[in-house]
Amino acid sequence: MSDTAARADTTPSNRDVFNVAWPLTFKAMMVNAIVLIDAYLVSGLGEPALAAMGLAAAFGSLLVGTLMAFSTATQIRLAQAAGSGRRVALKTGFYAGLVTNLAVGASGVALVALFGGGMLERMAHTPWIAEQAKSYLYIFLMVVMFEAVAQNIGSFFNGSGRTIIPLKSFLIAIPINVTTSYLLIHGAFGLPALGVAGAAIGSVLGAATRSLYMGVSFYRETGGYLDEPGWLHGTLRRSLARHLSFSMPIAGTFVSNAVANYAATLLFAKMSVNQFAAMTLILPWVQAAGTFGIAWAQSTGIIVAQLLGNDRGSEELDAFLGRAWRMAFVAAGLVSLAYLVICLASTRIYAGLEAETTAALLSFLPVLLVLPFPKGSNAICGQTLRAGGDTLYVMNIFVAAQWLVRIPLTALFVLHLDLSVTWVFALFLVEELVKFPLFHMRLYKGEWKRGLAVE
Repeated sequence: MSDTAARADTTPSNRDVFNVAWPLTFKAMMVNAIVLIDAYLVSGLGEPALAAMGLAAAFGSLLVGTLMAFSTATQIRLAQAAGSGRRVALKTGFYAGLVTNLAVGASGVALVALFGGGMLERMAHTPWIAEQAKSYLYIFLMVVMFEAVAQNIGSFFNGSGRTIIPLKSFLIAIPINVTTSYLLIHGAFGLPALGVAGAAIGSVLGAATRSLYMGVSFYRETGGYLDEPGWLHGTLRRSLARHLSFSMPIAGTFVSNAVANYAATLLFAKMSVNQFAAMTLILPWVQAAGTFGIAWAQSTGIIVAQLLGNDRGSEELDAFLGRAWRMAFVAAGLVSLAYLVICLASTRIYAGLEAETTAALLSFLPVLLVLPFPKGSNAICGQTLRAGGDTLYVMNIFVAAQWLVRIPLTALFVLHLDLSVTWVFALFLVEELVKFPLFHMRLYKGEWKRGLAVE
């Protein structure tokens, strides 16, 4: 058997992608669980306490999300390194990512410590809410630093295709978070009743446990690469500079998306109460149900990066992508079906809604049935281009679609044309259709196949 035929036989299958994707799906759900758990447990203290936690969590979520963006970039570099099989490349990618995450986390913590308190005081409805929000936020900042470490180690295992290990870390950490938070919020078993601050302490202990588990798992497998001499580009400083040039566009994409979503929410608030309520209810479902499609695209990108690091040829890359793409459309169909069930069951899920709000939710259905298909295909393109090092182009597409299309049209529809929420929601589909030709034309050009590999 020729070398080409032998390597073709080892080209990853859809089962390989699924084995990477399903832990990513559950992990993505659990990442959001940190704040969701706190919100659920704090809700028993009343609306003011919940408002305080919500204000503080907005800052914490932004910091953790930024770390996730940088960790995604590290994940791609480590997938390329895993494909190459070079220990020095794995060591370099890991420590460059760790230094980056710690620097980003520390910078975010410093900025929040300096300016977060004043911003919370201006945003809070009462001084009590402001004080409670600050007590939660300043403790939650420790979560940010633990996550800086845990997410980077998670990138190592994800890039190697072993996404189950980061998932296990959440399965261990979340029960600790829930139990500790409940005990300290309400002061059970003679413990002090710390209220909102107790929820933050529970999150810190959960994050610390997760970080410890990930660290032990990493050291047992690699020994921290302490026995591996040198760095991929001669020095850690040079390697870090290359890592940052690769990572910044991915982080920029996240920041742009976060700011765009915030601007869109401010515009949604200008609609009628019922229409705004409908939009507020549907968007979390859109994100939750679409998780598997996004995880499939992300796992496809991981394997593409591994193949590029292994110097696989164009035909092998095309064969793998073709199979993965077909399954991406199956995943999109399942997401579309989930949206159908959610919309039809909305009257049961939210039994107390007014008729106008329910009608608005049902009016989203035509867009929701179509949205997963271009969105899933765009995600495959974006993750593949990133795997090949084309991170700046991917960022430019996202930024242009958000700030030149969706946000201006949202402002036009809401503030000037006074169109219904159905038309406003349809702009999420318009955004994906705008990105569609830009992504696919770039992918078909094929320059990404030369990749950055492990330069």
